[in-house]
Parts: sequence; C-alpha cells; structure tokens
Amino acid sequence: MAHVQLADGVLNYQLEGPAQAPVLVLSNSLGTDLGMWDEQVPLWREHFRVLRYDTRGHGGSTVSDGPYSIEQLGGDVLALLNALHIERAHFVGLSMGGLIGQWLGIHAGHRLHSLTLCNTAAQIGTAQVWNSRIDLVLGGGQQAMAELRDASLARWFTADFVADHPLQCQRITQMLAGTSAQGYAANCAAVRDADFRSQLGRIEVPTLIVAGSGDVVTTPEHGRFLQSHITGAQIVEYPAAHLSNVEIGEPFTRRVLAFLQGQG
Repeated sequence: MAHVQLADGVLNYQLEGPAQAPVLVLSNSLGTDLGMWDEQVPLWREHFRVLRYDTRGHGGSTVSDGPYSIEQLGGDVLALLNALHIERAHFVGLSMGGLIGQWLGIHAGHRLHSLTLCNTAAQIGTAQVWNSRIDLVLGGGQQAMAELRDASLARWFTADFVADHPLQCQRITQMLAGTSAQGYAANCAAVRDADFRSQLGRIEVPTLIVAGSGDVVTTPEHGRFLQSHITGAQIVEYPAAHLSNVEIGEPFTRRVLAFLQGQG
C-alpha cells in the first residue's frame, strides 16, 4: 500500500501491473475498501496498470471532517492521477464509485479513456433514507456500523449467494463494520446530495453499465436510465444483487475486461 498527499490528508492506494500499460482506476462502494476488487485484479493487471484506492473516509485513507460531496471525491481521484503523473485512465466504479465516475465523465471527461458504471444510478435513494442513516451511525458509532453490517447482507447479496458463500460475504461486510462511523456518515451525505439525472448527456466517453437483476438498491431500471441518457452506452445485466463484482465474479471480470480492451 502507498499514499498520496491531499490538501487535508492522505489517499491510500495500490498500483499493480505493467508500467507501460494503460491505467485502470477502481473506485469502491460505500462502506467497503479497495479490497472489494480482489477477485478482479489478477486478470485485469495482466492487461492494465490497475490503480485502486480507498475513497476518503474509508480504509487507509483520511477521515476528514464531513459532510463530503461527490465533487470532492471526484477531485480526490484527479489529485491521485496528478500525483502519479497519469494523464488519462479507464475508470470502473461501483455504487458510490459509480457516482464518482459520473461526476468525472461530466466534469473531467478529457482525463478518461472509458467509464464502467456498476450497480449505480444517477440518483441513489432519498434524502430521508440517508439522513436517517447518518443520524444512526453518528449516534451509535462503531456499534451502529456493526449493526449495519448485518443489515447489509440482504441488500448486497442474493439469499442464495449468502447461503452458498458465507465466508466471502463475511469478508466484504466486515469492511463495513470496520469503516469509520464519521467517514461513513460523511460519504452518506455525498451520496444523498448527488443527482446527475439532468447532466448525463454531457458524458461523451465510451461507457458500460453493469446492473444486477436482484439489486434493490440500484435497480436494473436505474441502469437502463443511465444507458438511455448516455450516448452510445452499453448495458449488461447479471443475476446478482448490489455487489455484482463479488457475486458474479468471473463473468463480471471477463465482461468488463472485454469492454476495456475494445476501447483501444
């Protein structure tokens, strides 16, 4: 692991793969860390220089004062690229990472080769839902985060996957329990305030949308909305819940790789 210095802290990252290969940035979902991409990295780093990082407030990155905004989190990605002297990159983001990807596509498309937006939406949830969760975790601290871990199983994975792969699910949900309550709440505010529905037409880079048929957080309908409002966007739907990269690991990994390689 390594760190880059931000104006108000550090961003934890890991960079793997051939030095001369195109760069592929991976952005984690709310309540996880860069380890959520462990299954994808071995194949992807054969073809790309894979740069994954912990979003501010998660993992080994700074937990700065909140609330955060998606603009701020997108700025962190640009700061990371600048610090590592990376001019352009492919970007894959899941859920909140997909919101960050949308912001980058809208405001910094010249820094992107492509976008892959996984299990995400132009607007996720309602202010009421997010405000309730913010109050819960700020009031309950790490105990509340542990309770969220247990409640998240049904949102993040299908029942069959939970039954068949309990250790895999536990590894991912433990990331949530270990996330700073302050950092989690600050990121909840960023998701709460994000709404790109009227701006998607400004995304001009090649885009792949990944949806899960069992995703109740960001539904296939949300994915189809993204596809219909981003010019030329492709969409693929898998029998998975919210964390499709974990639940449908190999098909997800190979399909995204095929898209990335198709961008030249």
